[in-house]
Amino acid sequence: MEITSPHLLATAKLLLAALLGGLIGFERETHGQSAGFRTTLLVSLGACLMMMLSVHLQDMFAHLSSDSSVRLDPGRIASYAIASMGFLGGGAILKGKGSVRGLTTAAGLWLVTGVGLCVGAGLYLPALVTTGISLVVLYNFGRFKHFLPRHEFTLLTVTCCCDNKPLKQIKDILAEHEHVQILFTNFHQNLVSRQTTYSLRLSTRHNTPWGKIVSRLQELSGVEEVAWTEAEVP
Repeated sequence: MEITSPHLLATAKLLLAALLGGLIGFERETHGQSAGFRTTLLVSLGACLMMMLSVHLQDMFAHLSSDSSVRLDPGRIASYAIASMGFLGGGAILKGKGSVRGLTTAAGLWLVTGVGLCVGAGLYLPALVTTGISLVVLYNFGRFKHFLPRHEFTLLTVTCCCDNKPLKQIKDILAEHEHVQILFTNFHQNLVSRQTTYSLRLSTRHNTPWGKIVSRLQELSGVEEVAWTEAEVP
C-alpha cells in the first residue's frame, strides 16, 4: 500500500498523542500510582484515534445528499470518549478513612483524553501548551502543599491499666497544642482486666508534633499503650 501524506499525518498524530500522554503519565508513575505511564499513554492514544475517526466520518459520507436518512454528528464519538473516562477515573480514586486519594491521577486521565482529542482534531498548539502547563503543575506545585495549613482527622487511643483514669491529664496535654481539637471521646473498660481505653477523635494539622505528644502521654501513670490512626472525616 502506498504511503500518502494523509497516512503520514495520521501516524504523526498518533505518535504525538502517545508522547504527550506518556509525559504526563511518567510523573504519575514516579509517584507510585497504578495509572501511570502506560495507562495515560494508551488513554491519550485511544482518544486521538477516536477523534480522528470522528473527523473522518464527515469525509466518509460527504457524497450523500440531504435526502439521505444518514445523519452524522462528528462530535458524538468525542463526547462519549470524555464520558467514558468517568469509569476509568473512578477506578483510580481510593477513599480512605479520612482522605480521598487518586483524584490527581483521575484528573490526569481526563486531561490526557482531552489532549488526545486535540491532537486528533489537529489542534497541536493547545495540546502542547496544555501538556506543558500540566507537567509544571504536577512536578512543582505538589511541594507547596506542605506550606498550606490543612486539617487532618486523627483517632488517638490511650490504654491504661488498673483503675487509673487519666482522661483529664490527656486532655490537658492535647490542650497545650492550639491546633489540636478534641471532637469526641469514646470510653471502654474491661471489667476483668480493669483496663481502660480512651479513643479521642481529633482535628489536627499536618505539622502536629506527635512525637512530643506521645512522649508526654507515656509519662502519665498507668499508661500502657498509645496509638494514633487516620480517622473518618466528620
